[in-house]
Amino acid sequence: MAFLLRIRTSESLVQNVIQFRVVSTTSSTLTLNSKTSLTSKQKSSRDVLSLLRTEKNPDRILEICRSASLTPDYHVDRIAFSVAVVTLASEKHFAAVSQLLDGFIQNQPYPKSESFAVRTIILYGRANMLDRSLHTFRDLERYEIPRTVKSLNALLFACLMAKDYNEAKRVYLEMPKMYGIEPDLETYNRMIKVFCESGSTSSSYTIVKEMERKWIKPTAASFGLMIAGFYKEEKMRPNSVTYSHLIHGFCSEENLDEALNLFEGMVKSGYKPDSECYFTLIRCLCKEGDFETALILCKESMERNWVPSFSVMKWLVNGLASLSKVEEAKELILLVKEKNFARNVDLWNEVEAELPQ
Repeated sequence: MAFLLRIRTSESLVQNVIQFRVVSTTSSTLTLNSKTSLTSKQKSSRDVLSLLRTEKNPDRILEICRSASLTPDYHVDRIAFSVAVVTLASEKHFAAVSQLLDGFIQNQPYPKSESFAVRTIILYGRANMLDRSLHTFRDLERYEIPRTVKSLNALLFACLMAKDYNEAKRVYLEMPKMYGIEPDLETYNRMIKVFCESGSTSSSYTIVKEMERKWIKPTAASFGLMIAGFYKEEKMRPNSVTYSHLIHGFCSEENLDEALNLFEGMVKSGYKPDSECYFTLIRCLCKEGDFETALILCKESMERNWVPSFSVMKWLVNGLASLSKVEEAKELILLVKEKNFARNVDLWNEVEAELPQ
């Protein structure tokens, strides 16, 4: 963790930020042998995530996930499932992936939630098992799960993760008619991304026209994807102002993943984020509860003598403390004082005094 906080704005910083969000670090690392069962304390989501990050044995991974009763309703649980699936898939334990994800749906109590199916469809795509994503989508009636646009969007996302753009186009053209599903804004943005990633950004105009025909207004996310696609195809060159406005737009729409992806593209293109770009991302990360990633960007911003507002900094400090990262919170306060940013010295002293000892 320490070295991440010293990395200056560069491709390596962005890559570490993105990777950090995919697999969050935890404050403790637990180890179990094959004969040890999970205690009630170890069943906490963060401890389970810590276990999964270090476990390679497929049987133990399945055991940990089952014992923990993970649910897609919680952010850390979703990360834990992703870590488990990625580990199993990278070791080519595809049968174990199916065993985990199929059991994930089958073992849910009635009435079964579509959110479980959505997560399963996406994770199969992440494991590059798109055929299983399609099977799950088609088989929802068997699980007595309603099929809505959420499942359709999950299937398109699975196609994107598997980089099967032709299948994504087929799904978009056939599935809505076949199952009576009306595409929504997310559906159209998924398809814009399909065209942009497949090198056919110009074709995304057909999606925009379809959105207009359905009276669905394109958003910052829609145009941000197209700009990124055209830039990738070297058909246009956005500038720092363009990137900053789009990042702000994504954050306003609470689409933090796309904001960070655009931030990555901005840095890789050789443009330097300005202070407002940092402040916007830090504020959005705090709002989402991702205080650890916010800390990385905050340190980087402060190295450039840019400090967020007192309210955002206090939000970040208290958020770190809530994750039992009190020392990191105190170090941040100390950094503020050392950099002579502390216009509110008395207020910072009060904040520090209220931190757990």
